[in-house]
Amino acid sequence: MKAYIFDNSPGDQRLPHDSGRAVSINELNKLGVLFLYLPEMDDVDKLAAERGYKNRDEITISPAAMGAVYKDKVKTFFDEHLHEDEEIRYIRGGQGYFDIRSKEDDWIRIKLEKDDLLILPAGIYHRFTTDESNCASLGSIKCDLVEAMYNACQGE
Repeated sequence: MKAYIFDNSPGDQRLPHDSGRAVSINELNKLGVLFLYLPEMDDVDKLAAERGYKNRDEITISPAAMGAVYKDKVKTFFDEHLHEDEEIRYIRGGQGYFDIRSKEDDWIRIKLEKDDLLILPAGIYHRFTTDESNCASLGSIKCDLVEAMYNACQGE
């Protein structure tokens, strides 16, 4: 895992966009974001049980897996949004970037790779993109079967 301030330069969202300003795990924790490296699914299962999570899904984000809807889905995942409940996201394969909003309204980019797990608190704006490999398999664990998602521009 590597976290840093997103540089906000225009261009391909799949590029690193590294401003050179590192963000520590401590700083992520202050935002309620938790990072774990869990290479064993038994450990992921244990974490889910400890937090009372029963619902899971998994998606592979790639042109091969998604076909004609790939470009639209990638755009949707990169739209700034939040959820009403805490969520767990873990990388089952490939790699990608989660961007989360800081209290100062900067984007913090978090690069995740296989077996990295991120717990995002309820109400934090975030978005996701693959890196240039165009492939990531993500698992999601949540309390509710139906997850409410609110885009940043919703209601304006």
